[in-house]
Amino acid sequence: MPDFVAALTAATVFCLGLIALNALTRLALHWQMAPHDLAENGFLQLGGALLLARAAYRRVPLPARSRLGR
Repeated sequence: MPDFVAALTAATVFCLGLIALNALTRLALHWQMAPHDLAENGFLQLGGALLLARAAYRRVPLPARSRLGR
């Protein structure tokens, strides 16, 4: 069950992070603060969302990690 909770948390953070990064990209394009080549759902947004999801997954306490001494 803890693995499921960790995966669900990471997936939720990924989706919310991608939505937030896309919104920031849209605002930056609208305010002409970003280059025109920057697009929604690009490598920058997906990479940022993956980093957020990875950080969330690492912060979820798992019993196996405590037994291994990490």
